[in-house]
Amino acid sequence: MKYFGKQKKENKTSTEAAKVSLEPVMNANDNLEEDKDPDAGFTCSGCNSEFRLSEIKKNLYVCPECGKHAKISAKRRVISLADPGTFRRLNVEIPFKNPLNYPEYSEKISGLQDKTGLDEGVVSGVCEIKGYKTVVAVMASEFLMGSMGIAVGEKITRTFEVADKMNLPVIIFTASGGARMQEGILSLMQMAKTSAAVQKFSKGGGLFVACLTHPTTGGVSASFATLADITLAEPGALIGFAGPRVIEQTIGQKLPEGFQRAEYLEEHGFVDQIVPRGEMRDTLAQILKLHEKRRKSWLRLEI
Repeated sequence: MKYFGKQKKENKTSTEAAKVSLEPVMNANDNLEEDKDPDAGFTCSGCNSEFRLSEIKKNLYVCPECGKHAKISAKRRVISLADPGTFRRLNVEIPFKNPLNYPEYSEKISGLQDKTGLDEGVVSGVCEIKGYKTVVAVMASEFLMGSMGIAVGEKITRTFEVADKMNLPVIIFTASGGARMQEGILSLMQMAKTSAAVQKFSKGGGLFVACLTHPTTGGVSASFATLADITLAEPGALIGFAGPRVIEQTIGQKLPEGFQRAEYLEEHGFVDQIVPRGEMRDTLAQILKLHEKRRKSWLRLEI
């Protein structure tokens, strides 16, 4: 077992985190819609170059010509990161709620569940990345733009609780339009809830790595997404609270070139490193390796 931060004593008390079961995923490629038509065409939104879908899939949805990072499904993201056969999904059962009785909201959620094979806008689980065990959560832009409602907030919170109990680091890939308006104030409350979960996890010595992808905005960027120990981002990702056009209309001024893009934020110290998608697995493995060595040195000093 690899440890990060403070070593904890065994707690015999049953907690909600302890009740979350790990569900084996025998074949992570199941239900991936992209696999149904591998010979379909794909047009890059950056340079308009055309490719076969199978070619783009092998390149993790990154254009070979201009390097534009297209959106990638949460399941495929997990496949690109986890060592084969190591991913175990956190089986968190959260009943659907429509607190505002929003028209057609339940039908929309049911339709997305059938279409994507996901139960909500985030996939979380325990896996190994080049042999280093970690808890991973991936927000799904294909599920209502990865917006954060009650279920997503609870899943993110449980992710930190499970990692804390198992003495493992947390890696979260964010991709969200922000809070889910269909759930009103209860959606906004998830900002405080997830932020408190990060604080508790950090206070216990846990390592939290955030990987910001396009787009990371609204209540997600204003809460757990920007509270990590290490913040990575994909090239060209839009990161911020409100969009550039809204800000320009509000302040009545033209924003700097590339404002709120990952490159601009790295230049101004908001992002630690921009990592292309093809290098993300190696980079995360290196981070986990470095912190494991630091943990071992702490253990020697304590002895």
